Amino acid sequence: MCREGMTREETRPAAGVALARAIDRFLDYLAGERGMSANTLSSYQSDLRSYADLLSRRNIEVVSEIRQDHVTDFLLWLRKRSAASTVARKLSCVRSFHRFLVGDGLSLADPTEHLESPRLWQKVPAVLSVAEVETLLEQPDTSTPLGVRDRAMLEFAYATGVRVSELVCFPVAYLKRAMGLIHCKGKGDKERIVPIGSKAIQWVERYEREVRGALLRGRSEPILFLNWRGRPMTRAGFWGILKGYSQKAEIRKDISPHTLRHSFATHLLEGGVDLRVVQEMLGHSDISTTQRYTAVDREYLKSVHREFHPRG
Repeated sequence: MCREGMTREETRPAAGVALARAIDRFLDYLAGERGMSANTLSSYQSDLRSYADLLSRRNIEVVSEIRQDHVTDFLLWLRKRSAASTVARKLSCVRSFHRFLVGDGLSLADPTEHLESPRLWQKVPAVLSVAEVETLLEQPDTSTPLGVRDRAMLEFAYATGVRVSELVCFPVAYLKRAMGLIHCKGKGDKERIVPIGSKAIQWVERYEREVRGALLRGRSEPILFLNWRGRPMTRAGFWGILKGYSQKAEIRKDISPHTLRHSFATHLLEGGVDLRVVQEMLGHSDISTTQRYTAVDREYLKSVHREFHPRG
């Protein structure tokens, strides 16, 4: 495909097409034919400059020499320095660049054609060890009403692996005490049934018996966990509670509102539970989302090997 105003000689693949010249041609195309804004062009230029710098360190100066492993090297280099979303954006830029080269006759092959998306390279979520979870659960002062509530929330979150959004919106009616189950409505109103252990039920029942009524002050509220005003707990409120107790427990890991959910899934897999069972309990529609916890499991196995094997 030849663009208007260019001769076949100018567009045919050639070993001598310099990478820097190809980038300039691509940016001219984006500005002239795609009408991209100055800010977007600046972003593309910055991304491609980083790409060209890495290729230059590999002694690649012409487009015909770029192979898939060079692009992979660039992505791995980015991955050490950037979030997955940034890597995905830069790969999108590099993909567009190579598609342009092929479409414009400057290259015969696209080295990005068979690369997997960085969305599959999600960071392994931070998880707590079983001992760290036990320490965390012991932090609330259960001689106080809010301490009882906090212990019940933490026990509930770890026992069920619910999302924070599900935890703070959980209706009292969805707790099936006699069956040891909860009825959970997750993303897209997808419903699932999840077991809840006896310890979590005991703490929730103590919270209901000793604390919840006092927080309500005679009002009616279907949501289980309440703040000190008697209103449903917020995600930010729970995050503050979790962060405070993790600091009190001297846990040095990068804690997030979903840390107990991540720990729930990882501990089940470490215990030998089938991946599809964990998928069902977490409410994942795609098993690839659950599979990231197998990476956590591998990291755990490697850490155990390093600690206990004589040649680890």
